[in-house]
Amino acid sequence: MRYRGGPRLTAVQQFVNLKINPICEGTGSVRLGKLTWDFTVQPDPLSRVYTVRIEYRQGDVPQVYVLEPDLVALAEGRRLPHVYGQSPPCLCLYLPGTGEWSPTKRISETIVPWTYLWLWYFEEWLASDVWKGGGQHPRLPDKPRRRHEGERRCTAAQ
Repeated sequence: MRYRGGPRLTAVQQFVNLKINPICEGTGSVRLGKLTWDFTVQPDPLSRVYTVRIEYRQGDVPQVYVLEPDLVALAEGRRLPHVYGQSPPCLCLYLPGTGEWSPTKRISETIVPWTYLWLWYFEEWLASDVWKGGGQHPRLPDKPRRRHEGERRCTAAQ
């Protein structure tokens, strides 16, 4: 599939962009076209600090996980909102297939700020029990369908 907006960025290019962006200062690696990046996020000065991992296979979609603290434990028995799966929860940051994200876009300028925003709304949800982050979550189809390019484990609503 061809994407508008220029050539696809390689996993190494994504890694370099993450490394130089001060809002996602962290550590990571690239091996065989797979990028892993760990960093900390504090959505606002009064919120807790989260350790986040981004996993990205070149040409695929980024997967975002919160390593610490445990989101399920913070939810105290409530079902986590706006995630793909509950264990481990993979954050739902955008609607696949809409062009909001593509391999031509920098993870450091899209996925990282969306992660901050998701966690800000998560903190609000913990207090209010109402997801105010908006968005549309894809539904499971009645019968199998063709996946959008790059869809994998984080794209099936559970």
